[in-house]
Order: sequence, then structure tokens, then C-alpha cells
Amino acid sequence: MRILSAIGGGLAGATALNLLHEVTRRFDKDAPRMDLMGMDALSKGLNKAGQPVPEDDNLYKLTLAGDIISNTFYYSLAAAGRKKYVLPKGTALGLLAGLGALFLPQQLGLNPVHSNKTLKTQLLTTSFYLFGGIIASYAAKKIEERLNKQTDNHPYLWV
Repeated sequence: MRILSAIGGGLAGATALNLLHEVTRRFDKDAPRMDLMGMDALSKGLNKAGQPVPEDDNLYKLTLAGDIISNTFYYSLAAAGRKKYVLPKGTALGLLAGLGALFLPQQLGLNPVHSNKTLKTQLLTTSFYLFGGIIASYAAKKIEERLNKQTDNHPYLWV
């Protein structure tokens, strides 16, 4: 698959993941708070680097941008290699990211309550990342199909 398809799919998955997190946290007290975990991680990283930590509003914006960028590249891995395995790879990547969000925070010195508060929080955390991987796969396939259709109609175009 083309890199444009991979990155486009990754961006779709990352956007879907962040939208789910943002909407759910506004309506459900047991929602995963990956925004808070990200802010905590960024604050600790900046402190260790001897850099000033921005105010909460700017810290939130930086965390969100970093989250979208990193998840875009992570989910774009679903489109690496053969096209027929895109959906299984996206599903596996999403599930692994969700499990990582449950089991890695404490190992990294972060507060695990943001992803592990209740059983419901744990299930939402895992399912949100899984959903992001599935969306990334589906979007990458659709983008690739669209690009193939364009190059079939215009053989001089290639992306």
C-alpha cells in the first residue's frame, strides 16, 4: 500500500480514538482519562529535560497534538505490507495499544487510574484503541482504493 494510504488511515484512526476519548470523558465519570495521563507524561518529560511546563491549557493542547501525531504513525503500521492483512494488523495494533494503556502506565511511573479506574474504564480504554485500529485499517483500504481508481483513470498520475 502507498504511504499516503497508510498515513491517511493512521490519521483517521487517531482522530476517531481522540474523539471517543473526548466525548466520553464529558459524559461518563468512568471514562478513560488519557488526556490527563498524557499531560502527566509530558510534564514529567519536560521537568527531566529542565524545560518549563506550560500552563494546563497549553499543556493539554501540546498533549493532544502529540497524541494525534504519535497515534497516526502507530496506526499507519496497519497498512504496511500486503493489503489483504490490513484489517487483522489494524485490529492487532489497536488491541495491543489498548492493553498497553492498561499495563504500561505504572511501569512508566504514570498514574494508572486514568486507564484502570474501574473495570468499565479498562474495557472502554481497550475498546477505544481497538476501534482506532479498525478505523485506521478501513480508512487506509478506502484511500488506497480511491488512489488506485484515480491512477487507473489517469495513468500518468502516481502517488
